[in-house]
Amino acid sequence: MHPALSVRMETRPATAALVFVFLWFLLGGIAHFAFTEAEMRIVPPWLPEPRLVVWVSGVFELLGALGLLWKPTRRWAAWGLLALTLAVTPANVYMLQHPELFPAVPHWALVLRLPLQVVLLALIAWVAVLSPASSRTPARRGR
Repeated sequence: MHPALSVRMETRPATAALVFVFLWFLLGGIAHFAFTEAEMRIVPPWLPEPRLVVWVSGVFELLGALGLLWKPTRRWAAWGLLALTLAVTPANVYMLQHPELFPAVPHWALVLRLPLQVVLLALIAWVAVLSPASSRTPARRGR
């Protein structure tokens, strides 16, 4: 990529996106363990072992969030969080299809979950694309 077209994470919007994605998954990952029973209710019934699904996805959310903090792992962490976000889409669809099972959640919030998930996916992809592929700099050749 031409250096003039290269955008780095040092820009304010990119840093804001990184912070948002980090906090989203850090808090979400913690919620998987703090509110396991509530999280289990949104696991579609066709998935076995809802408690295990919640815990495993919580671990991956936390690992992804932490991976965003270190530049050498940031790109991989972002791509992993993008894949994880796609993998949990059935839970969002399940909630929308069965709003009667979630009376504490307003219907408008259930409807907005999927479009907001698209925005989240875009932010995660942006973080992944803007992150350096490696922290190593090319070796300087002798003069």
